[in-house]
Amino acid sequence: MNTIPWQDRPENNNDVMWRYSENPIIDRYAIPSSNSIFNSAVVPFGDGFAGVFRCDNKAVQMNIFAGFSKNGIDWDINHEPIVMQSGNTEMIESAYKYDPRVVFIEDRYWITWCNGYNGPTIGIGYTFDFKEFFQCENAFLPFNRNGVLFPKKINGKYAMLSRPSDNGHTPFGDIWISYSPDMKYWGDHRLVMKPSPFEQSAWQCTKVGAGPIPILTEDGWLMLYHGVINTCNGFRYAMGAALLEENAPDQVKYRTQPYLLGPAEIYEQVGDVGNVVFPCAALHNIEEDKLAVYYGAADTVVAMAFGKLSEVIQFTKDNSL
Repeated sequence: MNTIPWQDRPENNNDVMWRYSENPIIDRYAIPSSNSIFNSAVVPFGDGFAGVFRCDNKAVQMNIFAGFSKNGIDWDINHEPIVMQSGNTEMIESAYKYDPRVVFIEDRYWITWCNGYNGPTIGIGYTFDFKEFFQCENAFLPFNRNGVLFPKKINGKYAMLSRPSDNGHTPFGDIWISYSPDMKYWGDHRLVMKPSPFEQSAWQCTKVGAGPIPILTEDGWLMLYHGVINTCNGFRYAMGAALLEENAPDQVKYRTQPYLLGPAEIYEQVGDVGNVVFPCAALHNIEEDKLAVYYGAADTVVAMAFGKLSEVIQFTKDNSL
């Protein structure tokens, strides 16, 4: 098992999750063309890690790039975007790609992203080596965002979380789950979670969306997610957690009333889009009780936060809506 990035909790810090002291780990100008690098996905690969990174260029064209790291913190990101070949379809048109997630299922690494095809929808592709990439049919009709696959089949089918939306900066958003027998045709759509009432938990009262790949624990699927409140200064994004039933993940067992991590540091509050903590990837080691989360900060840079897996689960159960 690859050694995941880790930093112990700072002294006099009682938070469930704490930030990496050297944040941000990826600067907005980490490759020559970039205006910003954020909302990116990381998985163990070989003797290190591989990732798919959202890199907006200086024309603010949105695309995804592959990268590699020995330690999960110091990254070498390709200077050219991923070029897709045909997978299970010849239709690989894409006006833009952003906010990727990556997961290993069975024999390959699957990538989902927000794909521009007459509006935002969920693009799907796969790779075996992070050098050649194959694009498949879009999962859903526009408009949709935040497509997140489960790391194994559920009741014999692939499963994906998503957030149906509209064509713009959606002032609403629920988390749904859909199933597929073949990664091409999707159905059995079920509602998982809605935004909370303002009076109960205002940080997540406008919209919610799935974050990293869910983690299977003894208490069910741990789903980290982002929640949004629409303030007088615009949207504010923070991170929470929920526990879903293992064999029926449309059923929410617990869900955090307080957030786990909200925009408080300067690199989270100030950037192209201020006041954003947007988790897209998580590495974990159950034996060592470690959780390392990658998140986009202020839609500008990539940062990391850490926590004890058992403490995150217990916090979710003890502070549930």
